Amino acid sequence: MKAAAEFRAKDTMLTYNEPMAKHTTWRVGGPARYFFQPANASDLSDFLGSLAADEPLLWLGLGSNLLVRDGGFNGTVIATRGRLNEIEVKDDGRMWVGAGAACAHVARVAARKGLCGAAFLSGIPGTMGGALAMNAGAFGDDTWKRVLSVQVIDRTGMIMSRTPFEYKVGYRKVVKPMEEWFIGCELQLEAGDVEAERVVIQGLLAKRQATQPVGKSSAGSTFKNPPGDFAARLIETAGLKGFAIGGAKVSKKHANFIINSGWASAANIEQLIRHVQSVVKLTHDVSLETEVHIVGDMR
Repeated sequence: MKAAAEFRAKDTMLTYNEPMAKHTTWRVGGPARYFFQPANASDLSDFLGSLAADEPLLWLGLGSNLLVRDGGFNGTVIATRGRLNEIEVKDDGRMWVGAGAACAHVARVAARKGLCGAAFLSGIPGTMGGALAMNAGAFGDDTWKRVLSVQVIDRTGMIMSRTPFEYKVGYRKVVKPMEEWFIGCELQLEAGDVEAERVVIQGLLAKRQATQPVGKSSAGSTFKNPPGDFAARLIETAGLKGFAIGGAKVSKKHANFIINSGWASAANIEQLIRHVQSVVKLTHDVSLETEVHIVGDMR
């Protein structure tokens, strides 16, 4: 790896032993060995090319949908929050969005430009890179329905364009080539009524505020909905609303959210996830699959 000063000189940031609790919405997680914030795609390409071929990598947006264990991440975190976040509106309703752009911001920009079809993004508490990686969705819509093309980068720093036909996309799942990561995408939206789109966004956000523990330290939905059912219903009817392990608690407002009451460790949260899975399996004979990604080392 090149010296940190070389990257700082190009308006990037490279830090060591960075506490991941500062960068995840659960507010837990041990240190990352290296924490890199690129200035732009070219700088990111140079940085990736300087790494050892076997360096473990973790890509980080807003830190939602992620549990970093208390022992931290023994590798390099690529953090795109506030970076790679350009948005460009093109002709015919097309919009270019960098991977670091917050989904809610994309929805607002589209509405201001009189474009419809992105309102659902206002309900996703993450960046476009994360939304692409997991086909994130909200309020009955999902990301890849709008994707025309994506820009990716591989471990060597090579930047390429791909089409949706090169991916297998399903519910909260995207099968992609190994060792490639999304750095941007082109979305197809439609011209429409600006005010009507804003009303839709406001309504979706109000619904989210009323039904989810907004303002609490959570990672978003903890479990994927099983076919034909809802994870929240299964958890609630299993009697787990409000159940806690240490500072980790199943939300009383929405059972598919686990919140950090302020003193939880990552271990508390992971133990609660496993407990919920076990009880739901015993009660309903349904195996809940996590929507959140769990990474790092045990303390």
